[in-house]
Amino acid sequence: MGGVIDVQKDLAGRTLVVVSEFEAPAEHVWELWRDPRKLERWWGPPGYPATFTTYELEPGGAVAYYMTGPEGQRYHGWWTVTAVDAPTGISFLDGFANEDGSRNDDLPTTEGRVEITPRADGGSRMTITSVYPTTEAMQQVLDMGMEQGITMAIGQMDGLLAELA
Repeated sequence: MGGVIDVQKDLAGRTLVVVSEFEAPAEHVWELWRDPRKLERWWGPPGYPATFTTYELEPGGAVAYYMTGPEGQRYHGWWTVTAVDAPTGISFLDGFANEDGSRNDDLPTTEGRVEITPRADGGSRMTITSVYPTTEAMQQVLDMGMEQGITMAIGQMDGLLAELA
């Protein structure tokens, strides 16, 4: 079993780093990012499944999605992909969107970086680094439950990785 092994919050440095380990090879972890249908199955925390409506996994590519809550409410988000280094990483700008999918500039935009590295035992390590524009923006997102949400979402990856084994 894998999952989150460390969470580092640095308000002064405006960074949140979530480190996870999996028994699956790095290529399988990458597949959960590469394929939007697989990404949908873990990106939202339990009870908030994601639906990706646009998924252009290339530098400059647009990604649009929404998570559906238990009462049917939708929470929209977007990415602009800044770099893809298959099968070891992806970087993107990550933001909130309005109901019509337009960017919600009232909420913070984050610089996200995913790094997937093989372990000597055949497993892998995934590090997600989020950099916020200000300390206040980071605190706002933490207050919205970002740390718990991403930890719970990553906790769903093991089941999907078992299907790829």
